[in-house]
Amino acid sequence: MLMPKRVKYRRVQRGRLKGRASRGNTLTYGTFGLVAEEPAWIKSNQIEAARIAMTRYTKRGGSVWIKIFPDKPVTEKPAETRMGSGKGSPEYWVAVVKPGRVMFEMAGVTEEQAKEAMRLASHKLPIKCKFIKKEEAQEVAE
Repeated sequence: MLMPKRVKYRRVQRGRLKGRASRGNTLTYGTFGLVAEEPAWIKSNQIEAARIAMTRYTKRGGSVWIKIFPDKPVTEKPAETRMGSGKGSPEYWVAVVKPGRVMFEMAGVTEEQAKEAMRLASHKLPIKCKFIKKEEAQEVAE
C-alpha cells in the first residue's frame, strides 16, 4: 500500500472537494491516461488494485505511472464508542482527487490494450473515469 513515510500532523481535517483540478490535469509521462470525472477520496488499496489490474492485463508490458498519492490520513473511532473523548486514530490513507485529475498514465502498449487496461482499472475505483490520449490531452486542459 502507498502511504507517506512521515507526516507533519497525524490527524488532519476533512476539507472540501470543490472545483476542478488545477494541477496534474495533463499527460506528462505516458501516451494514454485515466482522468477523474468526479471528486472523491481514493484509498491506497483502491489505487493498488487499479495498478495491479492494469499491469496484469498488459502482462507487465509497457509502463504505468501512478500520478496520485494517498497523503491524507482518515481517522475512525472504534465501533460502539460514545461521543467525545477526542478524535479517532488514523485508519487508512486517501488521495484527494478532483475532476480533471490524471490518475494513471500508460505508455509502450497499443491503444486497444491501454483502453481495456484502463477500463479494468476504472472498475476498481469509486468514481467515473475517462480514457484520454496524448492528442486529446491538450484540448481537455484548455
